[in-house]
Amino acid sequence: MPTEKKAKSIDKLEQEISKANIGILTDYRGLKTPEINALRRKLQDAGGDYKIVKNTLVLKAAERLERTGIVGSFEGPTAVAFGYGDISQLAKTFSDHVRTSKLNLRVKGGFLSDRVLTAENVSTLATLPSKEVLVAKVVGTIKSPLYMLAGVLCGPMRGLQNVLQGRIKQLEGNN
Repeated sequence: MPTEKKAKSIDKLEQEISKANIGILTDYRGLKTPEINALRRKLQDAGGDYKIVKNTLVLKAAERLERTGIVGSFEGPTAVAFGYGDISQLAKTFSDHVRTSKLNLRVKGGFLSDRVLTAENVSTLATLPSKEVLVAKVVGTIKSPLYMLAGVLCGPMRGLQNVLQGRIKQLEGNN
């Protein structure tokens, strides 16, 4: 039976996991406190958080949420980067900070709502464009054929207008 403090921690972790759009599981061994704090600040700017978790407590929280797929990733010292906004933005910010600061941080895996992610999936997410860019590409793809159709439909009218303008100039030149 967990103590009251552990029960509150489990409840808080359960809320974090259910609220998060994405979670990136890492092995934080070898990192110094200033490096972890710098990573936390970067992730908070991107709408996320980085927390060191106790495996037994987070496993109980995952069991309550029936997310047993992530259980295998919680071995050894584990920290989780929780993301609450744009999924690709958090993954991109995380991987950019790790790369630029040359942190020795190993990604164990993660979760995307109810789906389990591997380390390769997390790195793939980091290369995806943001949601706004993807929406702009879709809108541009939809808009392009419409503009082309409008140009084709206006073509005969433009041709008729050019013929009439030419005839007007021709008649003005005869007078």
